[in-house]
Amino acid sequence: MSLLTSFWNGDQGQDLIEYTLLLAFVTLASAALLIGAGGSIQGIWTTTNSQLAAAAASAST
Repeated sequence: MSLLTSFWNGDQGQDLIEYTLLLAFVTLASAALLIGAGGSIQGIWTTTNSQLAAAAASAST
């Protein structure tokens, strides 16, 4: 019974749980930002690709 009581009242693993929750929050926030920025990145990539293709076509003629 004393083992169960000491386990219930102990706070030895509290820091580990807090850091794990913080890491999970940062991971989810980063994923949300990357998903939100995906359209902008795709637009920049498409524009850059078009300009490089036009420059390559211009240089070869």
